[in-house]
Amino acid sequence: MRAVGLMSGTSLDGIDAALVEIAPKPHGYAIELVRFVTEPFAGEVRDRLWSALPPNRAGAADVAEIDGLLGAELARVAARVAGATAIDYVASHGLTLFHRGEDSVTLQVGDPYRIRDAMSASVVFDFRRADCALGGHGAPLVPYFDGLAFGTPDVDVVALNLGGIANVTVLPRGCAAADARAWDCGPANMLVDGFVKIRTNGAEAFDRDGAHAARGAVDGSVLEQLVTRDRAYLRLAPPKSTGRERYGTVFLDAHADLLAPLSLEAGCATLCAFAADAIARDVADFAPAGSRVVASGGGTHNATLMAMLRERLVRTGSTLVTSDRYGVDPDAKEAIAFAVLGYETLRGRPASLPGATGASRAAVLGAIAPFALERLLAKIRAEGTANEAG
Repeated sequence: MRAVGLMSGTSLDGIDAALVEIAPKPHGYAIELVRFVTEPFAGEVRDRLWSALPPNRAGAADVAEIDGLLGAELARVAARVAGATAIDYVASHGLTLFHRGEDSVTLQVGDPYRIRDAMSASVVFDFRRADCALGGHGAPLVPYFDGLAFGTPDVDVVALNLGGIANVTVLPRGCAAADARAWDCGPANMLVDGFVKIRTNGAEAFDRDGAHAARGAVDGSVLEQLVTRDRAYLRLAPPKSTGRERYGTVFLDAHADLLAPLSLEAGCATLCAFAADAIARDVADFAPAGSRVVASGGGTHNATLMAMLRERLVRTGSTLVTSDRYGVDPDAKEAIAFAVLGYETLRGRPASLPGATGASRAAVLGAIAPFALERLLAKIRAEGTANEAG
């Protein structure tokens, strides 16, 4: 089965697209990444998204227009990664325009019908609301894939994604994927990205490779006060999820009195430390001692954040590696994951983990924008039958 997985995360840096070959096995899937691209947002789309994200309040017309604009961008990037390859389906997460997990409220945009018509393929989309309908946070969803990709009988693993938000999946050695626990620890790149954008008047959108943070010193007093002020979330036991509504510019504005006196470099270093502390604290409190932390996402390119994480994790006996050690491209992981989640939707199989989201039961995720759907489902049934026979 050839599929394109599409993901646009909370960092708002663009669209990730993965062309993958997927084949069912007795336990999980054989997955091969054929091609991966990251496409920055076109200026108009980026500006419209920023205008609609919290703390801004977008009207219904704005949301409808943004849905169409983003759908066209997703279609363009899907076509680019597919190239001349005929694909069977597309799985598109879209982009989260609003999320309040504790109230089971979420909204993703990115018109799937524009993708369907551009690709002449069925599109699986809207992955989060089925979990919300069962009382869950609708996030995180990637832990299902984490269990397939990183679970092992020999090592306690914590899969860590460093996007705009940091989320972890705890996989004790030998645990079934359905028994994994997962949650959002707090920010990863989001606060540093926002701080850099403000301080450079938009000339820079993020701290490339953590270079600013590397030249700065962590302000211990500011860090302590940030942790104290944000303890309501940081000390909340999982399951929990968060996003731009808490850790976007609203956070930087709320704590401007602490951050304003800091230089660009010191601010980046301090916000990196704030993220690293939250992650390391959750690993220490809720994961088996001495776990192997397997990191992926854009934050793995921030050398300062990774160094801070490694230093803090070592104190509790944990180690830090990147997901390429397991054959999973750190940049492509989430796009690959949604391609797999899309396959499960087409098979009619639950792919949410109640231990991660807090839902009353596991849910079949996603909706389908159909294109020659019966032919696709027949191929999926044939693959499943061949796998069972084998």
